[in-house]
Amino acid sequence: MSQSVMNRMHVVSIPYALMKVNPLSWIQKVNAYKARVALVKSRDMHWSLLAQRDQRDVSLASLRMLIVADGANPWSISSCDAFLNVFQSRGLRPEVICPCASSAEALTVSMRRPPDLGGVPPGKVVLSMNGISYGVIRADTEEKLSVLTVQDVGQVMPGAIMCVVKVEGAPYLCKTDEVGELCVSSNSTGTAYFGLHGITKNIFETMPLTANGDPVSSQPFIRTGLLGFIGPERLVFVVGKVDGQMVISGRRHSCDDVVATALAVEPMKFVYRGRIAVFSVNVLHDERIVLVAEQRPDSSEEDSFQWMSRVLQAIDSIHQVGVYCLALVPANTLPKAPLGGIHISETKQHFLEGSLHPCNVLMCPHTCVTNLPKPRQKQPDVGPASMIVGNLVAGKRIAQACGRDVSQLEDNDQAKKFLYLADVLQWRAQTTPDHLLLLLLNSKGTVASSASCLQLHKRAERVAAGLLEKARLNVGDHVALVFPPGIDLIATFFGCLYAGCIPITVRPPHPQNLATTLPTVKMIVEVSKSACILTTQAIMRLLKSKEAAAAVDIKTWPTILDTEDMPKKKMARVFRPTSPDTLAYLDFSVSTTGILAGVKMSHSACSALCRSIKLQCELYPSRQIAICLDPYCGLGFALWCLCSVYSGHQSILVPPLELETNASLWLSAVSQYKVRVTFCSYSVMEMCTRGLGTQTGTLKSRGVNLSCVRTCMVVAEERPRISLAQSFSKLFKDLGLSTRAVSTTFGCRVNVAICLQGTAGPDPTTVYVDMRALRHDRVRLVERGSPHSLPLMESGKILPGVKVIIAHTETKGPLGDSHLGEVWVSSPHNANGYYTVYGEEALHADHFNARLSFGDTQTVWSRTGYLGFLRRTELTDASGERHDALYVVGSLDETLELRGMRYHPIDIETSVIRSHKNIAECAVFTWTNLLVVVLELDGPEQEALDLVALVTNVVLEEHYLIVGVVVIVDPGVIPINSRGEKQRMHLRDGFLADQLDPIYVAYNM
Repeated sequence: MSQSVMNRMHVVSIPYALMKVNPLSWIQKVNAYKARVALVKSRDMHWSLLAQRDQRDVSLASLRMLIVADGANPWSISSCDAFLNVFQSRGLRPEVICPCASSAEALTVSMRRPPDLGGVPPGKVVLSMNGISYGVIRADTEEKLSVLTVQDVGQVMPGAIMCVVKVEGAPYLCKTDEVGELCVSSNSTGTAYFGLHGITKNIFETMPLTANGDPVSSQPFIRTGLLGFIGPERLVFVVGKVDGQMVISGRRHSCDDVVATALAVEPMKFVYRGRIAVFSVNVLHDERIVLVAEQRPDSSEEDSFQWMSRVLQAIDSIHQVGVYCLALVPANTLPKAPLGGIHISETKQHFLEGSLHPCNVLMCPHTCVTNLPKPRQKQPDVGPASMIVGNLVAGKRIAQACGRDVSQLEDNDQAKKFLYLADVLQWRAQTTPDHLLLLLLNSKGTVASSASCLQLHKRAERVAAGLLEKARLNVGDHVALVFPPGIDLIATFFGCLYAGCIPITVRPPHPQNLATTLPTVKMIVEVSKSACILTTQAIMRLLKSKEAAAAVDIKTWPTILDTEDMPKKKMARVFRPTSPDTLAYLDFSVSTTGILAGVKMSHSACSALCRSIKLQCELYPSRQIAICLDPYCGLGFALWCLCSVYSGHQSILVPPLELETNASLWLSAVSQYKVRVTFCSYSVMEMCTRGLGTQTGTLKSRGVNLSCVRTCMVVAEERPRISLAQSFSKLFKDLGLSTRAVSTTFGCRVNVAICLQGTAGPDPTTVYVDMRALRHDRVRLVERGSPHSLPLMESGKILPGVKVIIAHTETKGPLGDSHLGEVWVSSPHNANGYYTVYGEEALHADHFNARLSFGDTQTVWSRTGYLGFLRRTELTDASGERHDALYVVGSLDETLELRGMRYHPIDIETSVIRSHKNIAECAVFTWTNLLVVVLELDGPEQEALDLVALVTNVVLEEHYLIVGVVVIVDPGVIPINSRGEKQRMHLRDGFLADQLDPIYVAYNM
């Protein structure tokens, strides 16, 4: 506009809105006004080509200069050539086309002048794209696909000086065969960014340097943001813009070039109006190419995937670079710039935030991520773990710890007297017959049933009489107890002991889900060789129903007895075992790896277990504890069925299933009975955290007060979930819950209670370890907040009578303090071995009868199958000695061996869940060396595909692993057992059998 005033020119301006309606309007104005100069963009020339058939009587002979404003775009040459080819017959002369280069900072940088106005002949050069990606100029031939043909944009503007400098680092001058950033020194350029002094100095006050480091000129130069070089006759050639460059593995690629390659692959069929965005995202210390295109509404999913595959091949062959992610979005959904183009930075932001909502996505991390660390090479013939000198291992104390010595405690006489739990119950029935042992609460918080010592004894006698009379069982026969959580389960357990039978507690099948729950019941009954099933009348009908017949063979059930139909007879004599080492009961459970394992518990192990828990938690007849656990296996069973009888304390039993109806039931019960010690599972804790998160005010107004709680222990067979425990503590702090109260326990199949916080001793400690070192089976302690730091909470205090040592997983030698190895345990309440249908205990003999390869080779240990480490802390325990803390890292059976390293699923799952707010749950497993990530989508289905790239990114960034398959499913698909543990192997079986009914499955290439 300033030119028209200064030079008194007649200027006709055609707005963009008019151009969209009538693309030929600028040509019509040139013809009408016999214009000598026209200023257009490549887009205007292209649009006019499409509309020119309707316009025959136009002449462009008057034009002396046709200035192409975006001539710096290398792809403008095709528009210029095509336009000349059509309009040359209408008077357009080839020499009048004058591309120019400009930038926001330097304004007009250069412009081609026609030869009759003193300009030099136009230039054209064919360059190798591979050469340009390395920043060098290499001439090539037009026959090849991997070339870039560029036209000159004239010479430098009058009075200006131009040079070419390196794009990165200090502004050294480029050599004549190098591509660099064009810099201009002139009086007719911009001078600064308004209010941006830092960037101004870098852009507007650049001082180009020679190879020796000397300034080229005393005058500052301005960076134009254009990449190019100066050719013969001082012609300026531009090959791209600095802003549109992606640096992939040290090579530069232009976004515009990649877009042009994608558009060359049949764009009209699949891409809506040619709208394609290309940008790069930083993943694993390098830039990765992302291509997003708008898909035509009428294209099918199969056709789109074929187009995507061809685009990937084209970009790979022409640019020699892989595309990390190719996404198709519905038409007209990408953010638009003011002039109608795609807003690249907003599109990139949507992609990174997971709000792009693609309808098709193709991830190719396997082909384009080439900078992964080398896989770990394990050394063959590993020698002894360490040299042992006295009690030091390679300069460190042996990682060995033990609980209090039970042989020195004052209750020894009582312990010797109570070797059999059946004897304990009879003694309590005689000495304190009316003392209430058990209270069972219903969903309303009222007592559904209760049992005193005498009542429990009489009910047990009645069950024992029924087993001997009705079922005709012999001493040593196995009996399956299929009961809902309640006092009936406890009474029938002791009834079996009274009769000399071996009880097995079994979770009853779910009436609404018989197809999946009943086969497990059937399997336990068969594997345990149960001669009889004791249950309620309702469950007995369910086991024999038509629905049950569809799931299992109901004709092969053993004798099923209803405990409500037992004779009211008193036993002549309660059975007394010949030795404390004889079998008391079988403990069956399904592990997280899907293996059904039953362990044998002797009478001496039962009493030793109860004694250790009694001592650790200071349990006496005057105490009350609240238990919100499933009573079918492990420590949950021992706390529910055994401990009250042994210690005489009152147990308030809260079935976890009742919390689905009343989420505040457990906490209300704890408050109502002013309980000091309570036990729960992670699933119960999660239910309370999610269900009561917004109701703490209501609970407080109802008088719920948790200040009485001294210890709240989470019963688990896994690494402590520190974030859940902290969330629970913070949430219920307003109700008086002490932040020090929440702790965890640790047990496993070989020993159901190794650690348990108890009421005395120092608070649980937390350490931070380097996650990368853990993958190499090493422990490296780091500060909180360090990169790759993982918090680990101590798994409770080691129980009295329990000894723990850390052994090398391969050499079976002892390890030093703070070294990662397998946790081995020695204790009077260790299980006696595995029970299997074939009696093949020999297969697992080393689980229960392991010995160290050197050092103390006499002690017999049980292998827990869990990785962990011991660390001596600065704290002191009750005896005044320094406290040894046990940190459990994870199950050996569940670890994933990938790229020579050991990964724990929970670490990968935590990263994935953190990547997007709509991921409700996640589980990972391996399939033919591929990492499979299954995630539950808690949101609209159209957001499902957003998660594919986010999950792939976060696993690459944090774990250096490439995700092979991403499976997106509905909430509730990932199986979780009653302890809140994910059943990953069940999920894997469902995936392989195609039973997950996924929303979307992405196979990363």
